[in-house]
Amino acid sequence: MGTAWSLGYKREGSPVDISSVRPPQIEVDEDSSITQDPSGESMSEGTRTPSSASGLTPRGSPSCSRRSSTLTLDGLHPSPRPANRRSKEYFPDPTRRRSSAADAMKAKVLVKTGDQEKSGTDANVYIQLEDDNGHKTSKLKLDLPFYDDLERGNLDTYSLQLPEGFNRVVKLHLSRDSKGMGNSWFCDYVIVQDPRFAILTKHRKIKKTLAPGVITSAEDLEGPKAEYYFPIHRWVSHSHQYEFEEFGCSLPQFDCCPTPRKEDLEEKRNVYKYCIKIPGGPAQVDKLPSDEKFSDEYFWTFAGEKAKLITQTKFVSWSTTKWNSFNNFVKVFKNFKQSLGEPPCVDVWTEDRWFGLQRVMGTNCVVIELCKEIPNNLDVTNDIVENFLEGLSLEEALEQNRIFICNLKLLDGLQCKDDRVLCAPMVLFFLNDKKDLMPVAIQLMQSKGPDNPVFTPDDPPNTWLVAKMYYNNAEAQHHQGITHLGRTHILMEGLCVCTHRNLSPSHPLFKLLAPHFLYLLAINYRGLEKLVSLGGWVDRCMTQGVKGIFTLISLAVSSWQADKDGVPEEELRQRGVLDPKILPNYPYRDDIIPLYAALKKYVTTVLEHHYDTPTKIVEDFELQRWRQEMVTPTDKQGVGMSGVPGDHNGFTNVSQVIDITTTIIATCSLGHASSNFQQYAEYAFVPNYPGILMEPPPTVKKDYTEQEMLALLPNKCMTLDIVLITKLLSKRGTKSLGDFEMQYMYDPVGVQAAQELRTNLAKISLEIKMRNLDREFKYETLDPEFVPNSTSV
Repeated sequence: MGTAWSLGYKREGSPVDISSVRPPQIEVDEDSSITQDPSGESMSEGTRTPSSASGLTPRGSPSCSRRSSTLTLDGLHPSPRPANRRSKEYFPDPTRRRSSAADAMKAKVLVKTGDQEKSGTDANVYIQLEDDNGHKTSKLKLDLPFYDDLERGNLDTYSLQLPEGFNRVVKLHLSRDSKGMGNSWFCDYVIVQDPRFAILTKHRKIKKTLAPGVITSAEDLEGPKAEYYFPIHRWVSHSHQYEFEEFGCSLPQFDCCPTPRKEDLEEKRNVYKYCIKIPGGPAQVDKLPSDEKFSDEYFWTFAGEKAKLITQTKFVSWSTTKWNSFNNFVKVFKNFKQSLGEPPCVDVWTEDRWFGLQRVMGTNCVVIELCKEIPNNLDVTNDIVENFLEGLSLEEALEQNRIFICNLKLLDGLQCKDDRVLCAPMVLFFLNDKKDLMPVAIQLMQSKGPDNPVFTPDDPPNTWLVAKMYYNNAEAQHHQGITHLGRTHILMEGLCVCTHRNLSPSHPLFKLLAPHFLYLLAINYRGLEKLVSLGGWVDRCMTQGVKGIFTLISLAVSSWQADKDGVPEEELRQRGVLDPKILPNYPYRDDIIPLYAALKKYVTTVLEHHYDTPTKIVEDFELQRWRQEMVTPTDKQGVGMSGVPGDHNGFTNVSQVIDITTTIIATCSLGHASSNFQQYAEYAFVPNYPGILMEPPPTVKKDYTEQEMLALLPNKCMTLDIVLITKLLSKRGTKSLGDFEMQYMYDPVGVQAAQELRTNLAKISLEIKMRNLDREFKYETLDPEFVPNSTSV
């Protein structure tokens, strides 16, 4: 850390320490070229006093300048702050005599070009600044000599002359022409650095670990302004003269430049179009917009991981194609321990306790529910299960809330590839005195009958084990088609398209949502092409195949309700498992509830700031159109979502907007993480959670030999395919929740809300780690340290 410095300015006659204006990452830079005289006049470097070469005084030093023991910035931050932000009191009186060095002051203008395909430009780009009195600088052409600037991913720096008397920057004017071979241009942001405040910023540099333009705390924005942030985040059209206010965040009815905003959205509607790719299915994007493609870095990182995995698992295919024993199967995965990691289930997959844990901390934790009565189509009586209820009758166990059920009735009658037979099972669990969920009965089909027996732990061990395998095989289809792909990837794709079509990048709601849509369209587009297609991974390695999974995806999206299924507490309440007294050991529930609350607090802070009156919601035509398209049926070019807050008049209060926004963010991050990142742990060791079994489910209670059980499993080549894909899908591709790849919010309220979110997430992460210390099997899936911002893999 550098030397501690103090800086005073006039406020009720006492010096004020603002050394904490910057976050802890900020340190002192001893270089300087300008300082401020207490009278308000600027001094060139040659006029600085030897007592402080930088113009700052170490704490305890008796002097900061020749004229005063306390360095004051008279007029820069008076107390009280003037009510009119356009007041000239922010700066010294421009009529005062200035040195020639001050007259020649130039602002630094940092311009970041996006990383999108063809985002660089050969056009002539112009920037002009405007102050709070309406004074403008001359137009600056962004053209550095002997340098190819404004190219893809570049951060370019320019100098702009500030005229005499120019005050606080409040507006950026941006335009370009159509000259050059490639004149399109995507601009991420523009930062203006005011040298008249070099005393505040040139001595406080952001460490190299932070990219230029990243604000980590609202404190960065307090005090006299030294940097002005103008997020652009759009293709700059040659047909518009753009105007952006500082922070670039406004509701459409208050935008200082409404025409380009409106026309840019109209153009985006031509790029982001809906289509129905799955017959009778949800709304998806027609063609992948170039803006949504993976960055080069992300693409090659992903490709490199795949190549590495292929190398690490190649030895599996060296021997025979069929498994000759379970010991051989286990040995192969033990060998993965140093390379891919040994799945945690390898030594316990046959145990009933593990089978129960899969329901509360596995990859599909949204199926288990409290059972209040035995379904009529489940052929279970007291005589069948009383041996497993620790002295209770079935009726007593039901009354004491100790019976739970997983009922996969949605799979009943599902048409699978090659007419494969898929179970639609039910399984009963008993919560024993140790608070473990123990399976007590499994029925593999929905209808009672002599060819649909009820399996119990009293059956021969291999018979019972095979019944559990077939249940897990069915749940794997439910997991991929409904919980994972249906209710995260595909569901959110329609909402992502809807957001781009209706909300400007300047809209605060767009800024909240955009980080959580990163690469969503790209991974879906590539996933459907490579994994969920005829002959693809799902078709080869899952019982349902593409035919079945498309049916489940359509069912998942059409039956999902935002106000019920999208709110964890409500979804858990519907299943009767919200109360920890009912189901004590439920790591998924215990983690997702505080995480959702933290996200909601973050969203609430931002949206209540922008929608401080109901009128602002009613008059926000972008917001209302966003909701309208969200609920419009898919056959009428909408998303067709149910349970969206509001009524036929649209959103009427801020709580409704908060609820749907939180639900979307949580689904893209928490919902996807909980259903995605344990795929290797669950699927890779195939007997544990088989995506495919090679024989129809049993219709009688047969005592299986080891060879008969091995015959149910896929061969080594298919197993290798399952290992590779599930390991690849379990990789986290983007940053942790709250640590955004691209910063969209620069306004003080948004910056502070994001910082508070990160603080709250860090606390929750610590709590999760502490809970895991006492667990035999850790549940780290929802630790926010490992939860990405978006559905990006």
